[in-house]
Amino acid sequence: MKFEAPVAVTEIAAYIGAELVGNSQLMATGINEIHKVTPGDISFVDFEKYYNASLQSAATIIIINKKVDCPEGKALLVLDDPFSAYVKLVKRFRPFEPATKAISDSAVIGEGTVIQPNVFIGNHVRIGSNCVIHPNVTIYDHCIIGNNVVIHAGTVLGADAFYFKKRAEREVMYDKLLSCGRVIIEDDVELGAGCTIDKGVSGDTIIGRGTKLDNMIHVGHGTVIGKNVLIAAQVGIAGKAHIEDNVILWGQVGVNKDLTIGKGAVVLAQSGVPGNLEAGKVYFGTPSEEARNRKKEITWIKRIPEIWEKVKDLK
Repeated sequence: MKFEAPVAVTEIAAYIGAELVGNSQLMATGINEIHKVTPGDISFVDFEKYYNASLQSAATIIIINKKVDCPEGKALLVLDDPFSAYVKLVKRFRPFEPATKAISDSAVIGEGTVIQPNVFIGNHVRIGSNCVIHPNVTIYDHCIIGNNVVIHAGTVLGADAFYFKKRAEREVMYDKLLSCGRVIIEDDVELGAGCTIDKGVSGDTIIGRGTKLDNMIHVGHGTVIGKNVLIAAQVGIAGKAHIEDNVILWGQVGVNKDLTIGKGAVVLAQSGVPGNLEAGKVYFGTPSEEARNRKKEITWIKRIPEIWEKVKDLK
């Protein structure tokens, strides 16, 4: 998320109650997760094993829970609980705006777009031209929708990320990391009925031009789906996955977080994808492997009783 105007790092430090280490002249231009930061961004880290990745990232300002050597030109904001400090910044720079009507006055809707009954369109939403938004669609604040997009009944765009920090010492253990990202739907996309597309924690969830989603599909926070992708019913995609152009995911495929499915890959129905898949291949099974190899394995597994009987006869 980018701020409307740059904010002095000294102001940020005072607001969250942090000790400022490093360059005190910096201006913050936004907040973002470590995998999407750009120069000027604030990020946070509260696990030592991620310190180096954070310190060496493009982030200019890092909220951290231990005083360490500050890279040249950057600033560290040191305090006990970076997670809560980050949430405090989200509340300040992208506060929740209650809706006052079904279609916000701040929403921009392009020429020729049809909005069917009972659609909710939140604050600062932008919708392009010649779209069709079917009944009972919900579009949360700050979503961006291109031209010639079709969204079928009951789909929800922009719900919060499923992102929590465990506080084991408390009765209510899970603290929510507030989401301030967006959902971006590019031109010529079609979304089926009953889909849920979560916004990024602080970046964007993106569905590329010409991609088509069937009914009842979930896309997790910060996922980037390329152009001309086909996704069949009941597929679930976890947060921060990258689905490249021309991929096909058939029904009930499950995709883990933080992975890449290469361009033109095909994943057959009911497969589970735990890690990266190479481009241009067909995959099947859980964990998914090249379909031709997995099908050979299944054939041999089916023959185990027959082979066992032959072994017993040899004895």
